[in-house]
Amino acid sequence: MTAETDTKTPEAAAVPPPGPAHEQKPAPRGRRRLLTRRDRITLALMAGVPTVLHVALVWVTAFASIALAFTTWDGIGFDSIKWVGLDNFRELFTNNPQFWPAVQHNIIWFVVLILIPTPMGLFLAVQLDKRIRFSRVYQTAFFLPVVVSLAVTGFVWQLVYNPDTGLINSIVGANKPGHYIDWIGDPHLNLWAVLIAASWRHTGYMMILYLAGLKGVDPSLREASALDGANEWQTFKSVIFPTLRPTNTVVLVVTIIEALRAFDLVFVFNKGAQGTELLSILITNNIIGESSRIGYGSAIAVVLLVISLAVIIPYLIATFRKERRA
Repeated sequence: MTAETDTKTPEAAAVPPPGPAHEQKPAPRGRRRLLTRRDRITLALMAGVPTVLHVALVWVTAFASIALAFTTWDGIGFDSIKWVGLDNFRELFTNNPQFWPAVQHNIIWFVVLILIPTPMGLFLAVQLDKRIRFSRVYQTAFFLPVVVSLAVTGFVWQLVYNPDTGLINSIVGANKPGHYIDWIGDPHLNLWAVLIAASWRHTGYMMILYLAGLKGVDPSLREASALDGANEWQTFKSVIFPTLRPTNTVVLVVTIIEALRAFDLVFVFNKGAQGTELLSILITNNIIGESSRIGYGSAIAVVLLVISLAVIIPYLIATFRKERRA
């Protein structure tokens, strides 16, 4: 037994002994493919089919409608398309007795929606935000008209407004011969009757938007307001409502769009006749009516598109600027 001891440095101890078990494997060349050919085909179909449908049904039709607005076409054969320039727009603004009443009705639609169901939706949202009992049940009940199809809503309100067996005439005693109130046929009443049905639906929509905005309010603001001695109305007016500015912008844009695209209720009620003319109804009547005037109907659609873009583009610009600042 020798007295000499072998001392190994840390570097030497760290080096593994030679042998086949400790030989380093060469690094793999290239990258392993994470997606198989089948996966790529599936992803291409999932992304490609919706994109093609969106482009074909939205963008192509939109640009085609803009182009057809400067032509006359009866819809039978592409060889019957004739370029007329701005003649459709001249006739629309000067010789169509239904155009300006339709514009007026769309404006009335917007004013009514912004003055009646919007404050009602805000009121309901504030009450439901207090975490009262059965709040989920109330939310479902008030939001149910939004989920139901507008066509179904129109049929339901037709039953309510029926002159003979309708709910309203039965309550006020106007369901007897000679005392009928024709809520749908009377040109002085039918627009307001439709607006009541539209407001009934729009209230639930506004309630959900404002309720989402109220959920985002910092609870510390309410606590600080209570410590300062403010009552419930003062807290809402000076603290909560100013924080709902982004929600108010969304509500304004949504209401304008709802007023411009109003169609289903009016079409179910009386097809936009006798005092309920709207721009969307004029478009439909000219494109798929008895005398198909696709070019003229497209001109009305272009006017509606311009009005919509005048509202949507400033909203998008303001939104993008806010995101950049953030």
